Amino acid sequence: MKRRYYCREENQDVSRQDMQLPAVKTRIQAFMDSRGFPKLWADDEYTTYFEKIFGTDRERQRAYLRGILAEDKVRLTAGNRVTGALLASGLTRMMFTTNFDSVVERAVAEVSGRSISAFHLEGPTAANQAFANEEWPIYCKLHGDFRYDSVKNLSADLAQQDGALAGCMLTSAGRFGFIVAGYSGRDESVMSLFRQALGRPNPFPHGLFWTGMRGAPVLPAVSELIEAAVSAGVRAAYVEVDTFDALMLRMWRNLPSRPSDLEAKVRKSLPAAVSIAVPSPGTAPPLLRLNALPIAALPSRALMVRPREDIDWPSLRTIQSEAESRILVTKAPNILCWGEPDTIAKAFKRHAAKIEGVDIPSDLIAGDALPLKGFVEEGIATALARDRPLLIRRRGNSPILIADAHAQDLSPLQPLSSAIGKLTGQVTGVFAPVDDEHPTPAKVFWAEAVRVSITQKNGATWLLVDPHIWIWPPRARNAAREFLDERRKDRLNAKFDGILTAWIQVLAGTAKRGAVVEFSAFEDLEADANPSFTFGSRTGFSMGHVG
Repeated sequence: MKRRYYCREENQDVSRQDMQLPAVKTRIQAFMDSRGFPKLWADDEYTTYFEKIFGTDRERQRAYLRGILAEDKVRLTAGNRVTGALLASGLTRMMFTTNFDSVVERAVAEVSGRSISAFHLEGPTAANQAFANEEWPIYCKLHGDFRYDSVKNLSADLAQQDGALAGCMLTSAGRFGFIVAGYSGRDESVMSLFRQALGRPNPFPHGLFWTGMRGAPVLPAVSELIEAAVSAGVRAAYVEVDTFDALMLRMWRNLPSRPSDLEAKVRKSLPAAVSIAVPSPGTAPPLLRLNALPIAALPSRALMVRPREDIDWPSLRTIQSEAESRILVTKAPNILCWGEPDTIAKAFKRHAAKIEGVDIPSDLIAGDALPLKGFVEEGIATALARDRPLLIRRRGNSPILIADAHAQDLSPLQPLSSAIGKLTGQVTGVFAPVDDEHPTPAKVFWAEAVRVSITQKNGATWLLVDPHIWIWPPRARNAAREFLDERRKDRLNAKFDGILTAWIQVLAGTAKRGAVVEFSAFEDLEADANPSFTFGSRTGFSMGHVG
């Protein structure tokens, strides 16, 4: 329903397959949130969507259900085939569903060649007669069948269950165990039947097991039901599963004896031995270009701040923010700074700090050197962004340099434009998710970017240059996943090599390979306050060996 409503309102074409992509689902959910629909996983989510879209028009409801549940739309999965086999073999004697479709009927017919008739709202009393006569298997549709007049799909419909079908379910709960699969527990009328069953003699004699997708939220009503069942002496548990198909196949494989005719229909594909020729090895060693530039010199000095009392990390970030990021700060373990000394002194004035120049270690990979490494990386990012239309942001442990969409002069990024084309823009049709802090949907923008970091290997120091695409606001990155996949899909060896070369030319300020360049973070400051870096513009290479 969400997909259809979104496509109709936004004039978009989103297929069922597209809905499997997290980015697409996030985008559509953000749109629905902006229209006042219930939040994802809300108790009234399904019924509210149905009511808002179709109202109480039964014919429109059935037309919609016919469109999505018709026989030609049914595609049986492995889990459906196992369900059909369990019913056809008599291993499962009763099954209740809140679905309207004919999947189970199709599954039984496909795997066994037999038919099964569902008891539903058009003739509910027959279900109890079948139970009394033990006419297994018995299949009941608690909410009706879309091919008939009586269906329960709106909140008013779901307020109570048909008495005869409810009685059949309660009676079966006193004789069999229950496995609940693919059902959230949002219908109070159905949940009340489970609770009523617990109040009867000998409830769920073979257990009550409620399954749910791994990591999915569990409704309080379900948790409370399981707790009540355990308190009543029932063997009950909530079981996380990967998928419905995985659950059913695992159950089927662990049955001690499976009818061979049903086994052949359930498991349509079986492992087979194959023989695939492996090409002979080449004779030339592979040559791989790395995204690492050799750093010839790192800053060796910084300003150390000695405050009257200890300053924690949040306070340090506040001090840096109040200085409008004109200073760089870390705590490793002493407070180190780069920037205009007067600005640093003013920033730490209320802490009665003493400031002096000190040597800083060159080892950035020691166990306790992570804050220092981040400090040096922030310094080199500041140096590389200086006098260029680049913004600095931090995601994770490393800074990211981002093409500034609002810069008046983008000519320093011309090598990148030649390699990629457009460097910034809006992600059309995508909105940032709304939440308590961001109640209004926001447009989403993108920009070409590069992550810079430092590593040290075999006594050498390297600047790692990793091309990236920045999404703003950052919380919309998942919503923009489809756009990101599309933009990056052709960035294979040749194109990625060109993008890497372009970024190196932008950062080094020269197209000459093998050039040695030096940059500093600030202008006209003494060495203690101004980190400078020297690196080469030719990347490292790795040559394999043939042996």
